[in-house]
This record gives sequence, C-alpha cells and structure tokens, in this order.
Amino acid sequence: MTNKAIIHSDNAPAAIGTYSQAVKVNNTVYLSGQIPLDPKTMQLVEGDFAVQAHQVFKNLQAVCEAAGGGLKDIVKLNIYLTDLANFPIVNEVMGQYFQQPYPARAAIGISQLPRASLIEADGVMVI
Repeated sequence: MTNKAIIHSDNAPAAIGTYSQAVKVNNTVYLSGQIPLDPKTMQLVEGDFAVQAHQVFKNLQAVCEAAGGGLKDIVKLNIYLTDLANFPIVNEVMGQYFQQPYPARAAIGISQLPRASLIEADGVMVI
C-alpha cells in the first residue's frame, strides 16, 4: 500500500505553477525544483550567483525539514545552471550545506530558468 502525502513549508517559496513543493511516498520524498526566491516576498533574491545558490539550498532545506528530514537525507540532487562557469561556486556553496557522504548529483547547463534565475535544484530524499 502506498502512502502519499503532499509536503508544504511556509519557509520555502509557494509553488508558482501546477506543482507541490514536495511529495512524500512511503519514506521517499520527491523535491520539486527550487529557484532563489525569498519565501516572504516571492521575489528573486538580489545579489550574485553565490547569493542565489545559498537561497536555493535554504529553500530545499526548509522543504526537507517540513517532510521530516534534512539536506543530509537527500540521495539524489539535480542542479541546473544557466552558466556552467558557476560550477566551482556551486561546489563551494554546496559544501556549506552538505557533508560527506554527498548525494549523487548532476549539474546541468541549460539556457533559461523561471524568473531569470541563474540556478535551480531539485532532488530525492529518503527518510
């Protein structure tokens, strides 16, 4: 029997489309993509790429906590970048939120993201 629950956190941006922040099925949580929106203002955070990356991880963290876990429970992380030159900064910022053993990860260069964001990340968490 499948247990399915919709996860929501007021500490992460509200969905800006037809999706949930996360869906929990049994002990697996599927995290929707987070861009660097401030959850209070729903505006893109101001600043450089590193500032945007920090906000993305803070948003993911809030949703993970709402599901009963944390960033440490993410087993697969996908990061989307509009400029792969920011790859070293992603590694640096990610290192402030994750410790070994790190999740499996993909970093993908794409042409555009919602709201002209420079980064988006989604993932799968097991708790």
